[in-house]
Amino acid sequence: MDAAQIISEAAKRARLANRTLVAASNDQRSAALYKISGELTRQADRILAANAQDMKRADESGMAQSMKDRLLLTVKRIEGMADGARQVADLPDPLGRTINARTLPNGLKLTQRSVPFGVVGMVYEARPNVTVDAAAILLKSGNSALLRGSSSATASNKVLVEIMREVLATTSISPDVIQNIPDEDRATVTALLHARGEVDLVIPRGSASLIRMVVDEATVPTIETGAGVCHVYVDDAADFNKALPILINSKTDRPSVCNAAETLLVHEHVAEKFLPTALEALASHGVILHVDGKTDAIAKAHGIKVELASEENWSTEYNALEMNVAVVKDVVGAADHIEKYGTHHTEAIVTENEDHANQFIALSDSAAVMVNASTRFTDGEQMGFGAEIGISNQKLHARGPMGLEQMTTTTWIVRGEGQIR
Repeated sequence: MDAAQIISEAAKRARLANRTLVAASNDQRSAALYKISGELTRQADRILAANAQDMKRADESGMAQSMKDRLLLTVKRIEGMADGARQVADLPDPLGRTINARTLPNGLKLTQRSVPFGVVGMVYEARPNVTVDAAAILLKSGNSALLRGSSSATASNKVLVEIMREVLATTSISPDVIQNIPDEDRATVTALLHARGEVDLVIPRGSASLIRMVVDEATVPTIETGAGVCHVYVDDAADFNKALPILINSKTDRPSVCNAAETLLVHEHVAEKFLPTALEALASHGVILHVDGKTDAIAKAHGIKVELASEENWSTEYNALEMNVAVVKDVVGAADHIEKYGTHHTEAIVTENEDHANQFIALSDSAAVMVNASTRFTDGEQMGFGAEIGISNQKLHARGPMGLEQMTTTTWIVRGEGQIR
């Protein structure tokens, strides 16, 4: 079969299987996720063996370290996936919620309720944890999942889907609600994006280039997850005892992910005092520093190695231990810089001045704004959604970390007693 036929057949199986999923109760869907969670932990050795194959190919191909970090699975990361599935299982049922209810003057009773999308395609790179996170959220929210990962994670994705399907085969829910789309041929991505009428929604998750390709090429509706050029702004009213740990955590905790900070902005009134300590701390963590002229002068005065930033640097999502640093005039100056170079993902301000915080919030056109907290908290699990299916930077339907509620749409139920128009 060619790619279009592969996708068409998979979508048909997913649509048919979806009937078993929507017929299942919340307790049944949750029980299936608990079984999946337990099996992931039990079969950790099987998963690690598959991941080792992918890591070997990554080493041989010269894959960038940031991508290898996303690809790598460990016992701790497998436990994290399993825990995420349990957290999703424990969340309230997203289906059948009453969003709106009213009675019209003619006696018609209207109820708007939450329902699944149906068949959802995921296109993602490297990170095999997305395979489980996405499947768990889609299963709990009543959606069938067509998972098209990258060839770099082919062995890992295959075994994870196999384990989840093996679990579902022991339940009333058809295993075909979770399917692994072949990744050997890029044409399967194109076919998935063009399967309008067979696939209800496609969600990309990965690099800016992948997301742009999906948004540009898809005829199927998409939710645009976004690249993360995130900023930490240290205000003139900042508590440096808070600012330094927030900065270091935002940049170095896990630099390969989208909620890692890429740029530090510092108010000009505190730059001379804060930057020497901040630059030294970042450098001690192995961070390469790209700086503006004012920061360069401060760094040279203290013998700190930096390099002048190019225009391109300011809009770069490094996914690595690299960071931009600039001195700005005030909150408005920080907001102007973010508006010019940011991606509307996550911005953070460190300040003890509530007016400054509120001004920063108002000027930040982003999915999430942190006040005296790390950018790393823009995360579905950290925000209490369980696992996340992605972080949306767009403004329609969903914005920010997407969990169960964002994976539903609505239907209107109209009850009458013989009314005609």
